[in-house]
Amino acid sequence: MTLRAALPLLAGLLITLAGCRKTEPYQTPAAPAPEAYKEAPPESFKEARDSQGSKSTQDSKDWKASAPADSIARGKWWEIFHDPVLNALEESVTVSNQTLKSAEARFRQARALIRESRSARLPTVNAGGSIMRDRLSQNSGVPAPATETEYGDFNLGVDAEYEVDLWARVRNLIAASVESAQATAADLENVRLSLHAELALDYFDLRSLDRERRILDSAVEAYSQALALTRRRFEGGVANQVDVAEAETQLEATRAQQIDITELRAQYEHAIAALTGQTAESFSLAENTTPLTPPVIPVGVPSDLLERRPDIAAAERRVAAANSQVGLTKAAFFPTVMLGVTAGVEGSSIANWFNWPSRLWALGPSAVQTLFDAGRRRAVTEGAVANYDATVADYRQSVLSAFQQVEDHIASLRVLEDESRRQRLAVGAARRSESLSLNRYKGGLVNYLEVATAQTVTLQNERIQAGVERRQMEASVLLIKTLGGGWDKASLPTPELLTAR
Repeated sequence: MTLRAALPLLAGLLITLAGCRKTEPYQTPAAPAPEAYKEAPPESFKEARDSQGSKSTQDSKDWKASAPADSIARGKWWEIFHDPVLNALEESVTVSNQTLKSAEARFRQARALIRESRSARLPTVNAGGSIMRDRLSQNSGVPAPATETEYGDFNLGVDAEYEVDLWARVRNLIAASVESAQATAADLENVRLSLHAELALDYFDLRSLDRERRILDSAVEAYSQALALTRRRFEGGVANQVDVAEAETQLEATRAQQIDITELRAQYEHAIAALTGQTAESFSLAENTTPLTPPVIPVGVPSDLLERRPDIAAAERRVAAANSQVGLTKAAFFPTVMLGVTAGVEGSSIANWFNWPSRLWALGPSAVQTLFDAGRRRAVTEGAVANYDATVADYRQSVLSAFQQVEDHIASLRVLEDESRRQRLAVGAARRSESLSLNRYKGGLVNYLEVATAQTVTLQNERIQAGVERRQMEASVLLIKTLGGGWDKASLPTPELLTAR
């Protein structure tokens, strides 16, 4: 049979074999999603549902719009706190953080692997040449000719080889690379979200320490005045030495607390410097004692969470990649079909190297089928299926953990709001008690112990109030983080974008 007659037959055979392939389309695994958050006020969900589909007229940076899709500040979620210093620090994280740069490099690496996989869709073309002078051994096992035991071999040629992707091995390889790159892109966004949230947490903790430092400064000033009063009363014979000792003890203990606050503040400042890509020596933050006020954060409906968490998106893309890997291992049970072409010239010397009779070529298909491998391919396939099942379980656990985290932080904000209200009342009562005790002491009705006790109670309650404010801000940041920080799955790079050069 001539080559011209064989080619149509070969093409028909390849098309028939390709039709035998059965592909199971990938579907996102089902995951549990409640209809509403248990810890959120029911009216917030009614408001969210009523406004779904309508565009908010409020500024998206307020996060006070009802519909979650409209209320989230895309990307720069920290602007909800309306703090220019925090905004500038967060921008520095985006530009200078080394952990983020590392995650971006891993994403670029994943994109390069896609191009490596896609190269299998085209033939591999090699060119080579050699100029050799050979001599045959007279003592070899194969008898040499009586004459011409030395000869030249001049070779120049091109060969191409192409794998016919009958069983979708190459297609599954490319799909797995694309899906893995999408998972890496989601990992990058998760790292970005975590770093920005960590900075916000450190910043608000530092701000809370500034508030406590101001409370301690006011207490030290008040205690210094009280000590001076007690000494004057002692010198006048109205008070005793015990009152003076108690006032001194209280003052010095509060000064010691000031030093402790200074140490903690320095540590937070150093952490913020590292997050923004700076050394501690070149970085400092001015003291800010403005009260911390948590923003209003609509949580939306639980089903939105599956689209808004980059870690969930990464887990889902890894399920898809594992599914493609299963198809890749199944292709090993079928023969590998290759098409090969070789063309070139070969001669015995430079004189006849490029003559017409020196031409050579070869064209034809080849197939290789493994007949026995002691169960290796089956074991590889079973391992790939097990890996797919593991990624499905990981994805579902990521979903469950995400809902748990949202519920935790909603509950924290709800409880802390009530605690903050009660604590403000406690601070007011403590201050009134301190004022009454000091007046009674000045009137000689009580000793200094009652004043010291009242002052200690006031200081404790003021610091507790600052701590509650800090916890409210932390819960706000963590809730925003667990809601995805304004990100959604539609932001993942598409396969077309990933494969574009």
